[in-house]
Amino acid sequence: MNPTPFDLSQIQRRGYIRAIVDNTSTSFYVYRGRRMGYEFELLRNLAADLGVQLHLIIESDLEKAFRLLNKGQADIVAINLEINEERLQYANFTLPTRQIGTLLLQKKSRNKIESFHDLEGKTVHVRKGAIHKQYLDTIKDSLELNMEIMEVELDQESLIQQVIQDEITLTVTDSDLALVNATYYDEIDVSMVISEASPVGWAVRTNAPRLLDAINEWIEQKNESSYIDILFQKYFLNKKNSYFRSNSAFSSISGNRISEFDDLIRRGAEELGWDWRLLASLVYKESRFDTAATSYAGAVGLLQLMPVTLERFGVENPNDPYESLLGGVNFLKYLDRFWRERVPETNDRIHFILASYNVGHGHVEDAWRLALKFGKNPQSWENVAYFLERKSQPEFYRDPVVKNGYAKGKVAVNYVRDVVNLYESYRVLVQP
Repeated sequence: MNPTPFDLSQIQRRGYIRAIVDNTSTSFYVYRGRRMGYEFELLRNLAADLGVQLHLIIESDLEKAFRLLNKGQADIVAINLEINEERLQYANFTLPTRQIGTLLLQKKSRNKIESFHDLEGKTVHVRKGAIHKQYLDTIKDSLELNMEIMEVELDQESLIQQVIQDEITLTVTDSDLALVNATYYDEIDVSMVISEASPVGWAVRTNAPRLLDAINEWIEQKNESSYIDILFQKYFLNKKNSYFRSNSAFSSISGNRISEFDDLIRRGAEELGWDWRLLASLVYKESRFDTAATSYAGAVGLLQLMPVTLERFGVENPNDPYESLLGGVNFLKYLDRFWRERVPETNDRIHFILASYNVGHGHVEDAWRLALKFGKNPQSWENVAYFLERKSQPEFYRDPVVKNGYAKGKVAVNYVRDVVNLYESYRVLVQP
């Protein structure tokens, strides 16, 4: 496989880095609308250090993850991988992010497996592409066991759930994930060690040496500052908080709800013709689902409407979730009508609507006029965002076609990006 040539400088010019993660309680998940996870927080910090945005790809199939990496469709495989000769054929590896061993996971109610010999005649399910199969193959061959090792296209957390629900009997999983789940579920046993702890890291393309150097430098800095240790404590040692995050109906791991207002948001989204998870992303960005939220500028309620907007759209009690959301939806419908003729394509128009919601449609319209004046396609959000970002510069906000003057346009463009990125996470992790 010849990997796509794409190193750090190209990633920084593009403006974002793409990382493959798992949807597990130790990697990446959504809890009460908020994106969380050990790998997620590490990657977010890395992206900020590199001066780029973070785009996440959820993929549990390790073989596919390496294909995406080498095709240039991802830049990092941030799934803790033990380094071996086979994997070094397809990628380079960073400095260790931590040490992980391998444990057998079983239910206490069954005849306990206490030694490798007890695996005689047993079936063990493992994640396809993981190194766990190699460990089991070594045990099987050295002891000449009649043991079946079944590779399945499921992530480790799903296999753990299958053991708990008696769908399978045994699985092998990373020690950190096994120990965290053992604190959630009293009925599972993780006392049997399959392999001792060894270093694991992230994978990058073999022809991206500058990216690898930058990540390694960042890992060294974060180890020196204790940032990684603190993050490890948050997700792996604070077991009570981990339990609630991973077993809540509002967690993408164990439930399929984003907030207590999901039904209300669905009704509003239906009126807009939006995916309800997009509207939920906007609500989270505005208020984090807090009906009593009030901004420094006086915006209130779930969708943070200003007093003049509340009055215009008939909201009498902005702390009432139904009224607040209905008022916000009516405002969004107004913005949709405003842009519909000028931006017929729905996905682009949503970006215009979100920017208008944040900074005001007059400022976005100014950027639209600037795009038109300078010969760019004004129906393209990318083109209009370029000029909106420059509305803080005199040569642009004093241009004769600009009617609304100065604006912190870059804030609005980042706002749109944040909402859309959050929506992409909701879309992947939460069922429609």
